[in-house]
Parts: sequence; C-alpha cells; structure tokens
Amino acid sequence: MHRLRRVEGQIRGVLAMMEQEQPCDAIAQQLSAARKALDRAFYEMMACSLETEVMDAPNNAVLCERIAEKTRLLAKYA
Repeated sequence: MHRLRRVEGQIRGVLAMMEQEQPCDAIAQQLSAARKALDRAFYEMMACSLETEVMDAPNNAVLCERIAEKTRLLAKYA
C-alpha cells in the first residue's frame, strides 16, 4: 500500500507539472518513475500471492495447479 500511495503522489505531481506546462522531458521522467513503481507493486503482490499458494497448498498437484494459474496471470498482465 505504501508503494501505491507513493505512486498516487507521483501522479498528482505529474498533473501539477502538466498544469504548470513543465517541459515534456521532466514529465516523461516522472511518468516513467510512476510506471516503474506500479510495476514493482504488481510484482510484489504476485510474489506474495505465490508464497501464500505454496504455504496453503495441501499437495503437489494442487500447488502445481495454483502456480500455473499465477503464471497465466503474470503472462497476461506483465
């Protein structure tokens, strides 16, 4: 949640920069930083989800099925 709040602040900053007609290079740099922060939050969430699946799986077959689902999710959104 901390990462997402930071991204939220970055986006507000980008909007302010646009309203102030700051140079495109500066805005692009901030957008890139926000995008990377969102990507990092996504990967952290997926890692946590995988760890939970590994800990909660009652057997190997269920674990493989759950990890395959998470892999599909990663491929879809990454």
